[in-house]
Amino acid sequence: MYIARSYGVVRVGSLRGLGWPWTPTTPIDTREETIDNSLVIFERGQNIMENRRGGRSPPTTVNSSVRTREYLTTAEIERLMAAARKSSRYGHRDATMILIGYRHGLRASELCDLQWSQVELATGRLHVRRAKNGSPSVHPMQGDEIRALRRLQHEQGLSPHVFMSERDAPMTPKAFHALFGRIGSRAKMQFPIHPHMLRHGCGYALANAGHDTRALQAWLGHRNIQHTVRYTELAPDRFKNFWRD
Repeated sequence: MYIARSYGVVRVGSLRGLGWPWTPTTPIDTREETIDNSLVIFERGQNIMENRRGGRSPPTTVNSSVRTREYLTTAEIERLMAAARKSSRYGHRDATMILIGYRHGLRASELCDLQWSQVELATGRLHVRRAKNGSPSVHPMQGDEIRALRRLQHEQGLSPHVFMSERDAPMTPKAFHALFGRIGSRAKMQFPIHPHMLRHGCGYALANAGHDTRALQAWLGHRNIQHTVRYTELAPDRFKNFWRD
């Protein structure tokens, strides 16, 4: 007999003598759980995890029921930035968040946590701290990024964090998620968007430009190169010589 819990499968027989079997005092949530002795599948919304004796299946990268892809193109980034600039008096801040998040492949939490102490405007360097145990790195910044950050610093005044909310507090990932969705609606995007598509868009654009996979891994802060390979698999340049004489 097996008991399925969110952290795995426990053989009840091996726990006899320790007061087992026992009757739970609160009901166990068994929604969307399937038990088959050697396989337990937990399905939570869009995410599916399969635990087997030999390993697990690779994660899905596209939620096709909502959108056809999980990344944004450079043209779409420019479209979103243009819509952000026209949206409110905080349009420059919003457009700069999109630009920095896209260029440096930042997660929403990394973008919102960005501090001025990580930004070297004089030398054009950005000290990137990664979440999820990712590898930190120092990125060069382009001219448009430096100009945008200089203007933001001038307009925003003194603050430890780069991106502040209307209440003079650091922007939160939840607030940025909602803001990004509204900007997508104003830009009349053909599918729903979310902030992590900036990071995916960065990986796709750099892979499509022909950059080395190891360099791309370091830029995105991936500990495991398997997370980087997904972007090179999407790069159409791999097929540029197909069907040519």
